[in-house]
Amino acid sequence: MTEIRQPSPRRGTNLPRMGDFNLTVILDAIRRSSGGLSRVELAQIVGLSPQTISNISRRLLEQNLIVEAGKEGSGPGKPRTILRLNPAGMYAVGVHLDPAVTTFVVLDLVGAVVKHSRMKTPEAGDPDAVIGIIAAEIKELVATSGVDPEKIAGLGVAAPGPIDLDEGTVVDPPLLLGWDHVPLRDALAEATGLSTLVDKDVTSAAVAETWAGGPSGSGSFVFMYMGTGIGCGIVLNDEVVRGTSGNAGEIGHIIVDPDGPPCDCGLRGCVKSSCIPQVLVSQAEEAGVLVDSRGLTSAPAVQESFAKLCLAADTGDVKAGEILDKSAVLVARAVAVVTNTLDVERVVFGGPFWTSLSHRYLDRIPPLVTENSAARRIHGIEVVGTGVGEDVGAIGAACLVLEHTLAPRAQRLLLEG
Repeated sequence: MTEIRQPSPRRGTNLPRMGDFNLTVILDAIRRSSGGLSRVELAQIVGLSPQTISNISRRLLEQNLIVEAGKEGSGPGKPRTILRLNPAGMYAVGVHLDPAVTTFVVLDLVGAVVKHSRMKTPEAGDPDAVIGIIAAEIKELVATSGVDPEKIAGLGVAAPGPIDLDEGTVVDPPLLLGWDHVPLRDALAEATGLSTLVDKDVTSAAVAETWAGGPSGSGSFVFMYMGTGIGCGIVLNDEVVRGTSGNAGEIGHIIVDPDGPPCDCGLRGCVKSSCIPQVLVSQAEEAGVLVDSRGLTSAPAVQESFAKLCLAADTGDVKAGEILDKSAVLVARAVAVVTNTLDVERVVFGGPFWTSLSHRYLDRIPPLVTENSAARRIHGIEVVGTGVGEDVGAIGAACLVLEHTLAPRAQRLLLEG
């Protein structure tokens, strides 16, 4: 197992007109320290003057975004006051729209879930109707959460790709039929009255890991998202990578089995045609492990059948076990392609289908990734399950809001002419 490095500290700047950026740098440093930081420690970490640290800390305390959490120190000298994030200082709502299940959370400032709900995703052929149902659930969730609506910074939505990040639209994802250029961001903003962000589900999951995953969310890693489809979120040196259009991480057409089933791209043995739950369920039906579903291919039906397949494997069905074991080998090949390309230190698995696969995949995939690592003589690659939990997509969606509001971003350094 490789050593988990502490996140690289971001540096502030003492140049004029940089107050907002410096404020987010200090917030980010406090957030990344589980035990909190003193003003002296903050000055050492972010490279700002003690006076700047003092001024910004005062602003953050007045805004209730941080709290003074006791004093620490021994020996001569004045004990240092520890600053920590105030969980009740800000909240965000997150929605994860998966073709099988839609999950909702209200998150506090430290990434803890205050309120949670889940529903089977309604039939996807009528996006307007689905959006109306989602909006109603959001309102109900906020109303029953006990959170002051004035403290909710916004709504984040994690959706299957591809998406148009600038327009906030879902662009014909393969498993949401009828969702072609659906203005999800604007529709939900209008229906809920909340400022809304939309991002890819795999990217949102990676964001969740950096905000709430603990040690597994630091450094450089890929988040292997196991849902109705399989995708990959990317974090390099503590920065989430989105790509030119926000659609980084589409790994569905990596070839993992050259002699495998044909894919709709014209090739054979892609991740999409060999590894996703719908394919494994079909294999189980052909092998007699599952009763033939007579072509039922809706995402909720696939999820239910896939759970039965995993249960059969766990209870000793040899054929079921062989199907899942082979899928682990194929997924490991895709992981190796990605880790060799990006040279990361860790692979984090998660998503709505992960729990039922976790023990089998974590037993089989790590040695395969190591065996196929181009850098194995230089560093290891850790393979772990998410530190966030089953709702990583929805938590990530809410973290999008916190990231957008509070994380240091290059845009904050742009000066108006």
